[in-house]
Amino acid sequence: MVERTIAPALTGVAASEASTSGVTWSAIIAGGVAAAATALILLVLGAGLGLTAVSPWANSGVSATTIGVGAVIWLVITQWVSAGLGGYLTGRLRTRWVNVHTHEVFFRDTAHGFLAWALATVISAALLTSAISSLVGGATTAATNVLSGAAQGAAQGAAQSAGTASDPTAYFVDMLFRTEKPPAAASPQDLRAESSRILVRALGEGDITPADKTHLAQLVAAQTGLSQADAEKRIDDVIAQAKAAAEKVKQAADAARKAVASLALFSFLSLLIGAFISSAAAAFGGHERDEHETLYASKIR
Repeated sequence: MVERTIAPALTGVAASEASTSGVTWSAIIAGGVAAAATALILLVLGAGLGLTAVSPWANSGVSATTIGVGAVIWLVITQWVSAGLGGYLTGRLRTRWVNVHTHEVFFRDTAHGFLAWALATVISAALLTSAISSLVGGATTAATNVLSGAAQGAAQGAAQSAGTASDPTAYFVDMLFRTEKPPAAASPQDLRAESSRILVRALGEGDITPADKTHLAQLVAAQTGLSQADAEKRIDDVIAQAKAAAEKVKQAADAARKAVASLALFSFLSLLIGAFISSAAAAFGGHERDEHETLYASKIR
């Protein structure tokens, strides 16, 4: 036969406790603020240590891979320490629950630790967003001031060009007026503009057409004095170099994409670990508080 314990009628402290919320926001706020401050301190320390390890000189300082691994490890350590401290303070500072089952106490402590971690995460995200916005805003203002003068000078040069790369018909207009021999009266600026449009189209399509190559070689030969064959060889070399440069840009972009993806995944993992540690630390802190109060009460008796 299974024994059942019938709960007595709620009176006094139990009745008062049943009418209030089980969430102690004061302890959650205290733990969350402590966790956010600790995370900020550790992040500043990590940034300082990272800057001391890098060097602008070639073949000196640690490699980028080492810096990346160290940053990930420090990010996890920051979450562990800050979340553990914030969760423990939340558990120790919360109000003791009287006449509450131990399983319910454990759940509440765990929930308080999770809420403290969530508050700390929101505070940290708000601070980082504000700092990044300020840095980006300052950099944008500085870049605008620097480029404004250059833009004024470039506007005059751009206005003098008959066709630009932004005009989708400029390349086809050039084809309408092509001749087997470039006119001697053509200005070098016009020839360079037409050559630029041919190269842009060739790189966009992956290769240059025979007709464009022949015409471009004529323009190069007219300006440089090279033979047609040598001009075509120079065109092949330039296009090969341009393709190699474009390939390097793609590789750099792909490496940046992988780095950002790895950082996002490790950030998710560190935050998940932080939530678990904060919850466990709050349960541990609450358990210690209850044990100390029970021991103190027994000594008084």
